[in-house]
Amino acid sequence: MLGFVAGVAFGGVKIPAGVDDTQWRMILGSTAIPPMFVCAQVYLVPESPRWYMSKGRYEKAFESLQRFRWSRFQAARDLYYIHKQIVIEYELQEGKNLLKEFFVIPRNRRAAQSSFFVMFMQQFCGVNVIAYYSTVIFQDSGFSRSNALLVSMGTGIVNWLFAIPAVYTIDTFGRRNLLLVTFPLMGIMLLVTGFSFFAPEGMGRLAGVATGIYLFMVVYSPGEGPVPFTYSAEAFPLYIREYGMAFATATTWGFNFILSLTWPALEASFTTPGAFGFYAFWNFFGWAFAYFCLPETKERTLEELDTVFSVRTRDHAAYYMGMLPWYLSKYVLRRDVEPRKPLHALE
Repeated sequence: MLGFVAGVAFGGVKIPAGVDDTQWRMILGSTAIPPMFVCAQVYLVPESPRWYMSKGRYEKAFESLQRFRWSRFQAARDLYYIHKQIVIEYELQEGKNLLKEFFVIPRNRRAAQSSFFVMFMQQFCGVNVIAYYSTVIFQDSGFSRSNALLVSMGTGIVNWLFAIPAVYTIDTFGRRNLLLVTFPLMGIMLLVTGFSFFAPEGMGRLAGVATGIYLFMVVYSPGEGPVPFTYSAEAFPLYIREYGMAFATATTWGFNFILSLTWPALEASFTTPGAFGFYAFWNFFGWAFAYFCLPETKERTLEELDTVFSVRTRDHAAYYMGMLPWYLSKYVLRRDVEPRKPLHALE
């Protein structure tokens, strides 16, 4: 959002005669300002208690925990809890090739598959096409340059505002359910945006493109925005969680690079409606994959997650294929049906 604000702030700067175009330099350089404030605040944040304990510095860890807890008693309780976790992790890691286990152990492999999917879809849902190219897209639809910058700033504000409800819904509605609701809506909004370019130039096209992009950001923010990092952080067992999060983060930024690099060529080859249709397809694919192959992790303990990810993907898909008639009878036809059979013994 701050990047869009910088674009608006420096987009109208007057350039003195005889001086090269410097606006883009100002916009690019302004992005260094917020990180400076963040870096300054790092020195006010205590070091991780867990890191201190991994180095045997328990007194420092206790001091750090006291800054995060209401009382010394709570800090002492959590110090012991973290200590026991570290002991268990070391026992689990002893004599094991963690990189090999990451891919060979079925439970770990399924967690990696699910994390890869949510991180991949965080990019291929198309959000960063809008984040990186929204100003150009709005200009192509007929907005002036200054208005395109303002409307682009609006997408950042909408993204920020509608991410706030996810603080509540991600733990009540569930990670999987959020994706199942938002994927098809994001696909529809991208189609609305793309098809709006078939309209004649004028207010109709402007309204269609702006409406499609804004509603896309409304739907993205509580779904594919927060879910991937939350899901990936809890999917892996403790002893390989560092590998898991490194893998997940590399996935999202790797595909971010691909998406940002390929959009101009994709738009040139497919035309703008076709390019938006391409990413709309990925959202519909994401819904199908999430429904059949993505386990829910909401409100699960580490032991329960081991059970959840021990179910084979084919069995998970078969279960939810069999649930389609049950959903049809209960929610569409409004019939009285028998309670659904649980997939896990935990339910």
